[in-house]
Amino acid sequence: MEGVIRVAVTGASGRMGRLVVRLVEEADDLELHAALGSADPLERMLGADVLVDVTVAHSSAEIVPFAVDAGIPVVVGTSGWSRSRIAGIRQQVERRLAADERAAVRFVPNFSLGSVLGTAFARLAAPYFPSIEILEAHHAGKVDSPSGTAVRTAELIGEARSELGPVAAPHADQRARGQLVAGVPVHSMRLSGLLAKQDVVLGGDGETLTITHTTFSDASYEAGILLAVRSTVDAAGVAVGLDDLLGLPGSE
Repeated sequence: MEGVIRVAVTGASGRMGRLVVRLVEEADDLELHAALGSADPLERMLGADVLVDVTVAHSSAEIVPFAVDAGIPVVVGTSGWSRSRIAGIRQQVERRLAADERAAVRFVPNFSLGSVLGTAFARLAAPYFPSIEILEAHHAGKVDSPSGTAVRTAELIGEARSELGPVAAPHADQRARGQLVAGVPVHSMRLSGLLAKQDVVLGGDGETLTITHTTFSDASYEAGILLAVRSTVDAAGVAVGLDDLLGLPGSE
């Protein structure tokens, strides 16, 4: 797209929303079209070139279809969008595209480029280890669990092992063994004193491999947010993650 990109932000008063607003205001090629809080009518986003949604799951479920129907490309940074929920948006987008109408949505479980790479590494290693578990830890204010990043990681691990079968997860019926996501046990911690961390532990005969990503500040999200906004404004269809924008193998 040529010229300045007009950006609307839903969840603008939250931690991530404030970050997105600041990045938009500081960028020469971006302009803040509307900053929406929970009390604002969704119609305020109309006229934007792209929407960034960083709300909560129940709000996002209303916001994203509204934006798609309005022909506004959407970058979704809200957690809680599983593969099955994304499928409904994909159908809505495909109907609009079939009618030659504008439609694009990019779901981003984590804007950190390091996190994207960590998930890609776990996907690559998954076929070589029979046992895999995920431990994710976030700040005490994060309301959802497992995190969207952990869900995405588990789904890609399951996909990578589709021909091998599920990971070995003994006693998975016990609550302390975590929640099974795509057959992978996921354990969530919510603690004061940290921002975000994910460990993917892969176990084999006589060895383990741990892939760790730690987020120390919101600065880690900035490059990914800008990359998603600038690429989605002229996109079509549904994409998940930033993998394709980084040229990672197996990306959607």
